[in-house]
Amino acid sequence: MVTMRDVADRAGVSIATVSFVVNDTKPVSAATRTRIEQAMNELGFRRNAVARALASRRTHILAMAYPALDHDLSSSSLEFFTSAAAAAGRLDHHLVLWPVSNDAAELKELIGEGLVDGVLLMEVQLDDPRVAVLEASRMPFALIGRTADPTPYVHVDIDFDATIRDAVDHLHGLGHRHLVLVSGDRSDPGMIDYGPYVRSEAAFRDTAQAYGFEPIILHCGTTAAAGRELAGRLQHDHPDVTAVLIMKEYASLGLVSELRRIGRDIPGEISVLPLVASRELPSLSDPALTIMRSPGPELGRLGVESLIALVGGGSVPPPQLIPCRLEIGSSTAAPPRS
Repeated sequence: MVTMRDVADRAGVSIATVSFVVNDTKPVSAATRTRIEQAMNELGFRRNAVARALASRRTHILAMAYPALDHDLSSSSLEFFTSAAAAAGRLDHHLVLWPVSNDAAELKELIGEGLVDGVLLMEVQLDDPRVAVLEASRMPFALIGRTADPTPYVHVDIDFDATIRDAVDHLHGLGHRHLVLVSGDRSDPGMIDYGPYVRSEAAFRDTAQAYGFEPIILHCGTTAAAGRELAGRLQHDHPDVTAVLIMKEYASLGLVSELRRIGRDIPGEISVLPLVASRELPSLSDPALTIMRSPGPELGRLGVESLIALVGGGSVPPPQLIPCRLEIGSSTAAPPRS
């Protein structure tokens, strides 16, 4: 078994200096740290996580709080997780997923156990009860999302104003004048002030006013079955709609499938443009979907980097808003001529 003495001998430093690096208890020059870490890699030395936590009073574990019972685990969600976990690993931390609910009671219990150094909060509501719990506990935390007034908090988020504007600009440029935004199901009390839905709907109304068309906003569940049901509503209640912007990945697949089943040509008769979509989504559909590509990989990385800076008492990066990016597929085209 490789010991700290072995590492010290290889690196030409004292055991105490190796301990400072292993347990992160005192600053060590960059050159010395590099030499010690190189010796550790060459010898196959493994840090004892428990010993390091006891010595430094830090676990080097971060929690991503994701209310899995309230939100589906889509491919775009997984992009946030995997990117955040990779960023944590590069910075000598571990990331664990806490699928705790939005009511904050379970989160409060977990924080009290002292298992993690900080919490990364996802699926943020405008008035999120979890934020108050984290503030009261003095637990360092960062948000992937925004409360109604995000100013006091370390946060990163999707720029929904720019995302909606770019999506509408694409469709309007093709000639569409009858557009609908399909947001998430707002009937659940926990979703009434869910940030992405509220901000997307507000942005769509503002953009519609700027472009001079009447905004239509519908609500839909997250499943493929909900998307199929939505196709029937569009056909019956909004036959003039020529383009659909839709928030949820699985629902968008159900929508496309059912529209084709009932004889609607995509994109010849109606265009479909999913928002906040993962890289894999276009290939799951026929035709391949035009999407507004989620910045999940960037936001997962930035959220973790901000949280680790906050935990370590370093300089925290300023808030960042990143829009989804338009990626052209085969589900959008000019509308049929009247």
